[in-house]
Order: sequence, then structure tokens, then C-alpha cells
Amino acid sequence: MQKTAKVRVTRLVLDPYLLKFFNKRKTYFAHDPLQQCVVGDIVLLKALPERRSKHVKHELAEIVFKVGNVIDPITGKPCAGTRFLENLSDSESLTEADTTYLSEKLQELKVCSTDKYGLRIRCQHTPPPQPKSL
Repeated sequence: MQKTAKVRVTRLVLDPYLLKFFNKRKTYFAHDPLQQCVVGDIVLLKALPERRSKHVKHELAEIVFKVGNVIDPITGKPCAGTRFLENLSDSESLTEADTTYLSEKLQELKVCSTDKYGLRIRCQHTPPPQPKSL
């Protein structure tokens, strides 16, 4: 199944008894002739007039957002998290600032994390307080 993308669509469905919306997921197989989408992309599918194969009924119309390239829908500016990116050099400094901020928060919470190579980063843990004896 080369040139085929597996796309998961999440929709909200109303439960008639509870009158509450729940997520319902459905998986589609779409023809991706250029093999241009990767895991995490937000894509637009288009139904094919006839099936390409037993499972492939759609084709990839366009990639709306590439993974990691998030654009605020209101302002139209690229953003990372809750901050706007002005240019490429700003985004590089932003990631360094975010990394230091996250490592400080992890140390506050006394949690260890792993780096991008899967190695454990050692944190300075303080031992938990001992219960007082009577």
C-alpha cells in the first residue's frame, strides 16, 4: 500500500440518552501520489469518483497545516505554543528559552525527563520529608 496515507478523522457525536457529545474516530485510507504528508499533518481529503482499491476511496486534496508549522487562524501569524514567531532567528531563540523554562519546571516538580536521544537527564532530587516519630 505505497502512496497511501492513513488518515484518522475525529467527530463529535451526540449520545441521545446522555445528551452529551463524545469523540467518534474513523480511519480513512487516502491516495497520496507524492507521498508528501507525514504523521501529524492536518490534511483535506477529497472523495474519489470510483475506488482505487478495496480500501482506498479518497485522495489527498491538500495539506492544510504541516506538523509543527502552526498558524494562528485569527491573526494569520505563525506561532509556537502560546507565543508568536516573528522570524526564523526568533524561533530558534524561543526554543532555547522554552527548553530552559521546561527544565526549570521539571526540577521544581522533581520529575526527570529524557532528551531527544532517549537518554535520561538526571535531576537533582531532594529526599522526601521523613514522618515525625511520636
